[in-house]
Amino acid sequence: MKRVVITGAGTINALGQTVEETLTSMRQGVCGIRPLDFRDVDRLEVKIGGQVRNFDTESRFNRQQIALYDRVTQFTLTAAREAIVQSGLEFSGDLAAKSGVVLGTAAGGVSTWDDNYRLVYEEGKNRVHPFVVPKLMNSAPAAHISMEWNLKGPSFTVATACASSNHAMAQAFEMIRSDRAPVMITGGSESMLCFGGIKAWEGLRVMSHDACRPFSSNRNGMVQGEGAGIFVFEEMERAKVRGADILAEVAGYAMTSDAADIVMPSKQGAARAIFGALRNAGVDRSDIGYINAHGTGTIANDKTECAAVADVFGPYADNLMISSTKSMHGHVIGGTGAIELLACIMALRDGIIAPTIGYEEPDPECALDIVPNEAREKNVDVALSNAFAFGGMNAVIVLRKEVLGRV
Repeated sequence: MKRVVITGAGTINALGQTVEETLTSMRQGVCGIRPLDFRDVDRLEVKIGGQVRNFDTESRFNRQQIALYDRVTQFTLTAAREAIVQSGLEFSGDLAAKSGVVLGTAAGGVSTWDDNYRLVYEEGKNRVHPFVVPKLMNSAPAAHISMEWNLKGPSFTVATACASSNHAMAQAFEMIRSDRAPVMITGGSESMLCFGGIKAWEGLRVMSHDACRPFSSNRNGMVQGEGAGIFVFEEMERAKVRGADILAEVAGYAMTSDAADIVMPSKQGAARAIFGALRNAGVDRSDIGYINAHGTGTIANDKTECAAVADVFGPYADNLMISSTKSMHGHVIGGTGAIELLACIMALRDGIIAPTIGYEEPDPECALDIVPNEAREKNVDVALSNAFAFGGMNAVIVLRKEVLGRV
């Protein structure tokens, strides 16, 4: 089987509009969660979120593109441009014919839905723009990446709620490992921060009104964010031959289903995903130094995830560092796993562990080293990224320093 590495990364989120800005914010423990700013926010009960500020669409896209791209597509293309530039790849000929795109998103063009429902139901309009459907469809971001970079290989979108990005990246990894594609653009994006998006989530009663405090005993819910994280996955030998800068090796993954409840997480399902990812990557429990947790800040998720980690790692759990960067950028739903993978890359390349900010009170049911409030310097060779979604859809990815990979 082929080995897979990451040769490009791009992002835009509440912490920054580039990877460098985002990682700097993570190191500094910056909170990107602030009062929301959009139409009718005063009608909402939840008024905070990890919103992307000062996003200049006119400098990035022309008028025709803006008319066709929902905000989620704009974020995706912005992050993809950064990732592909960093990779140094130019897609033409056989490489373009075989390379593809797999992205994750939970809801696609929510702003487009929201705007056009308002036109029809509130303002009484009888017509909408002819491009509403191609603008709002979940597959729009993947389609536009394939068109902008001439990618003619397998391209599609995965929608598994909060695990969408990890499922997408797992599929991209498998495409390359099984020699079906030399390069895949992958990751995920989400932009639900509009009146309709937040109003729907309010009904679940899982949202915090003041802050995201994962693993802290006084946590009171999740906070939504928005943005994108995009990566270039590439076959290792190909990347080495062309002298690419390898950010990390994608070592393995696992996907499980709780098959239990539509909203309540299962310790067993999460544990099977973690254990399966370790086995798939061929690493031991003792090899793992850092876990980027799903860590939403809800009572049920945090204690369930900690219990699953403790079950899988046993005596090694005390040596783990586990943090939730959602405390800084918010829960980006289908795009969150991709943004969080940046924290794993930072741990491997820079030896910097992103903190869990907002931590105030210890919870005996979350008695792990959750790297509270301040980043930490620590050498890490292997890292995990957890994603556990509504519907019991779980996906865990393993990254490691490329030099430690198997031959």
